[in-house]
Amino acid sequence: MIKTLAKCIGKYKKESIITPIFTAVEVFLEILIPFITASIIDKGIQAGDMRKVGIYGGIMLIIAFLSLFCGIQAGKYAAAASTGFACNLREKMYENIQTFSFSNIDKFSTAGLVTRMTTDVTNVQNAYQMIIRIAVRAPLMMICSITMCVIISPRLSIIFLVALIFLGFVLFFIIYKVTPVFTSGFEKYDELNASVQENISGIRVVKAFVREDHEKKKFNKAADNLYKTFVKAESFLAFNNPTMMLVVYGCIVALSWFASHFIVSGSITTGNLTSMFSYVMSMLMALMMLSMIFVMVSMSAASARRISEVLNEKADLANPEKPYEEVEDGRIDFNHVNFSYRKNSTEDTLHDIDIHINAGETIGIIGGTGCGKSSFVSLISRLYDVTEGSVCVGGKDVRTYDMDALRNQVAVVLQKNVLFSGTILDNLRWGDDNASYEDCVEACKQACADEFIERMPKKYDTWIEQGGTNVSGGQRQRLCIARALLKKPKVLILDDSTSAVDTATDAKIKQAFAQKIPGTTKLIVSQRISSIQDADRIIVLEDGKVSGFDTHENLMENNKVYREICEVQMQGGGDFDESAE
Repeated sequence: MIKTLAKCIGKYKKESIITPIFTAVEVFLEILIPFITASIIDKGIQAGDMRKVGIYGGIMLIIAFLSLFCGIQAGKYAAAASTGFACNLREKMYENIQTFSFSNIDKFSTAGLVTRMTTDVTNVQNAYQMIIRIAVRAPLMMICSITMCVIISPRLSIIFLVALIFLGFVLFFIIYKVTPVFTSGFEKYDELNASVQENISGIRVVKAFVREDHEKKKFNKAADNLYKTFVKAESFLAFNNPTMMLVVYGCIVALSWFASHFIVSGSITTGNLTSMFSYVMSMLMALMMLSMIFVMVSMSAASARRISEVLNEKADLANPEKPYEEVEDGRIDFNHVNFSYRKNSTEDTLHDIDIHINAGETIGIIGGTGCGKSSFVSLISRLYDVTEGSVCVGGKDVRTYDMDALRNQVAVVLQKNVLFSGTILDNLRWGDDNASYEDCVEACKQACADEFIERMPKKYDTWIEQGGTNVSGGQRQRLCIARALLKKPKVLILDDSTSAVDTATDAKIKQAFAQKIPGTTKLIVSQRISSIQDADRIIVLEDGKVSGFDTHENLMENNKVYREICEVQMQGGGDFDESAE
């Protein structure tokens, strides 16, 4: 874990090294001040020599200003190092997340990833700043203070050793108890963020069904769980300050008692006693800082582990050593394919799929909910890898291609259409960064999106809100189809992506495909017979198996599942999935 995080320090190593150096110099200069104070009292004031008071006072001022300068520099470099480290952590996490396959993403919740990149990184940032500055200052201050106390009076120094041992046991107990509580606490943060994210993204549904009270209760429950967890943690941390104050006052009382006897006997001077009190306070302040560091490190250790999980997660899918960069054509072959989302699962989502599709064909895919339609098309662009068998595009196994090259030639319009904040042109150019205005217009014509775009005041410069909330479902689907067409792919997959489009527009889109991109292999996943009945061939899926693969006419004659679907939809009633079973 530490090695993983240390790699993210990157270009901020210089600041991370300079900070402890300035901190160390600051401590050494501060340690000299009480020593000089003792000389002022013993050699100047008590001896009645004002010249030495002036000399030692001047030296003290110079040392104080130098110490202040070093402290300012240490703070400046510590801030730069910690914020830079946090920036690198977020960038590395985000960069690694972009390499994840769907199966990797399935391991982490969206809310969990957001918490890791915000709250967890902030905790690690604060801990890192304390480590490179306070964790250097506190031990050095404590060691130097104890050393000076031993030099002044070895016997009185025993008081501090006893105090250190006592404090060490208490701190160990607190850390032992609080660490697992913080670990579970950040999981509660994930639940809280998930509740907020789900509510905000689905706020229209919440209001439509008048479920505000239900959502409030769900959020309050998550917030209450988080509250209870951190109250438990803080109840252990509450022992920290009272223990520190007990040690501080105990040391002062003990030192005053024993030192008074030493002054009477003449074994210690008033100046040395004064400086010893200063060293005692410095040492105890160092102990308090150390206890704060232990608390912060305990809290951030859980965050550090969660961040490391994301950084160490390796993508399940990777390019081969010498990948193919070109897809010859749109041929698709499923060779006895079995597929399961879980590697060790005994049940396959897809079972023994063995079909062959020619380049340029239009293939319809239909079946009941959960039959494996989306899983089937996801294998073609290698969003997942098959469990057994192989999927080939252009005559080559998809696992032998460079994934970027493959996915640029296999365009997918997913079931859940997503648009991003920006203009319509910005969203369209996700398909091709270098697409001209004319290319975008042509793609929109093929997807029948130009009809509504031309009616908008700013046309293609119209701003799309995050998630495409200011356009209708059908408009969003057509924009996503146009975006995919800009890739000029060899294979185009529409995963139920015209479900919100009316029948007439759906027919226009299919006609445009036939005329404008005849050489592109088109796979159309749909729940509507009208969307696929004119396809060259139709795949009927049932329980992860191919129930039929033929033309509409032949399936009507020979396939019971397909015939029942058609009859139900022609009658205009009934439940599609129930009839398909």
